[in-house]
Amino acid sequence: MSMKKRILVTGSAGFIGHHVVMALREAQFEVVGLDVINHYYDPALKYDRLKEQGFDRSRIGYNTCIRSSDNPSRQFILLDLTDARTLEKLFQEQAFDIVVHLAAQAGVLYSLENPMAYVESNLVGFANMLEACRKHPVKHFLFASSSSVYGQNLEIPFSTSHRTDQPISFYAATKKANEVMAHSYAHLYGIPTTGMRFFTVYGPWGRPDMACLQFARCIAEERTIRLYNQGNMWRDFTYIDDVVTAVTKLLLRAPKVANKKRAPEAPYRLYNIGHNQPVQLLEMVALLERGLHKKASIDLLSMQPGDVPVTYADVESLVTAIGYRPRTSLAEGIGKFLDWFKAYYTAHPVEKAA
Repeated sequence: MSMKKRILVTGSAGFIGHHVVMALREAQFEVVGLDVINHYYDPALKYDRLKEQGFDRSRIGYNTCIRSSDNPSRQFILLDLTDARTLEKLFQEQAFDIVVHLAAQAGVLYSLENPMAYVESNLVGFANMLEACRKHPVKHFLFASSSSVYGQNLEIPFSTSHRTDQPISFYAATKKANEVMAHSYAHLYGIPTTGMRFFTVYGPWGRPDMACLQFARCIAEERTIRLYNQGNMWRDFTYIDDVVTAVTKLLLRAPKVANKKRAPEAPYRLYNIGHNQPVQLLEMVALLERGLHKKASIDLLSMQPGDVPVTYADVESLVTAIGYRPRTSLAEGIGKFLDWFKAYYTAHPVEKAA
């Protein structure tokens, strides 16, 4: 009988999920990636990530588990998390030890246009994941939350002890809902659970709707960058390798009840995963300009709905838990991102956006 830990990574064709899957190469892990590959952004990028993982696009079919050509301990399945019956069958067949739930409908602005996509993926899909973990118990359930949950919080740096009951976007509301839903299952059913509030993750294979890749493409294609709040926007940019290190360290540290002799405490923990050093967006633009040897065209606009002027992570509880602090500087991270960007978009030219 195999002694390898079986890990399910949902959203494995997504940005963070792809890097987590690639990091779990050690012999003690059997990794199953899951994704629905929707059209929120160009699916070609998602399929290219899967190709990097060793999966042949021609073999991908709904509810068909395929094995990587590069790593026999890595599998992938195309599955919609709203398909509760098929999801539960997968859990029954695979007997997962750990679940890293990164699948979600992302994006603050898109939640203003299509809120039902967030209901289906972030609420219904999340509830289905919790139910699957309840019926087929796992040793650790980790899930992606977001710095967006801090909403109108004015205390900085943002701490997990701060209030998060004033979300200012529907996306943020669904991520806050995930946190309280997961806590209830941890309390009721003893599922060891860890929530991870990610802060503006960037790097190779990033999402096209996020600032780093969006700005790089605008500069390269000589299109105008829109900066809101007249450019006075600060973000706690966190390089993908730092995020993956935090996730892979946390997945082997499932929370436990502090003291069983006292009132029961849910085996539930929340962590900020951020760089702990906010940077103005204009500084990122300047680094991209230097790396691409082009000047950006910038349009300064007023604040947009659902957005916040600053994010800033207090990561001391993360450091205490895993002995690791995100450390990649923005200049170093942008350099690595641009190496990938130049190679990828030279090999995969795209039409200029209107």
